[in-house]
Amino acid sequence: MTLLVTRGLSREFGGLHAVENVDFALDQGEVRAVIGPNGAGKTTFVSLICGRIAASAGQVMFRGEDISRLPAHRRVGRGIAYTFQITSVFANLSVFDNVALAVQNRRSGAADLESQTHAVLARVGLAGRKDATAATLAYGHQRLLELAMGLALDPTLLILDEPTQGLSDYEIGQFCALVRDAAKTLTVLLIEHNMDVVMDLASRITVFDRGRILAEGTREEIRSNADVQRVYLGS
Repeated sequence: MTLLVTRGLSREFGGLHAVENVDFALDQGEVRAVIGPNGAGKTTFVSLICGRIAASAGQVMFRGEDISRLPAHRRVGRGIAYTFQITSVFANLSVFDNVALAVQNRRSGAADLESQTHAVLARVGLAGRKDATAATLAYGHQRLLELAMGLALDPTLLILDEPTQGLSDYEIGQFCALVRDAAKTLTVLLIEHNMDVVMDLASRITVFDRGRILAEGTREEIRSNADVQRVYLGS
């Protein structure tokens, strides 16, 4: 079943087309990677989907509903969770309280706040750090906390923007395992520069260049696409 569709989605900044006339479809249960050169429009595109940026033109459909004019918090309520390219945890709160806030805001409600918060922390391996202040966590653990906050919202669609940036190889391995586990119950849209991660996780890949979709396909199709090799893969 198709979960998300964009039609003619566009965003201009002072005459610059950051995203231009993008038609895109994402199936439920899919792990889709969005790749492309720096400045290709990837983050702007997902920001248009989650409502952080208003579109100049076009339409966003989610679960058959037009959400184009809904603000970001209403889209969260519809089941879209977005983690930022730069960590966005509440630095002065505890790890537990960061996740508890997300649980409180989940679209399906939270019958037992404490137990559900503990469950999410255990899922990402942060149960032992629940009382730590978020600002004192190592960078990799802050990224895990942000992922926990996204999962705590009980989303249908989880959007991850450069989630492995700054992580060690071990931490990247942990992250990939968590995404594979999450993908059993939800849909993942992933912006990522690490091609090993992309090829490990994504069932399909969308390549952006200059605000437009250059190519889409399976891992094998993208690897062998001459245009993708020319503008992004460097071969």
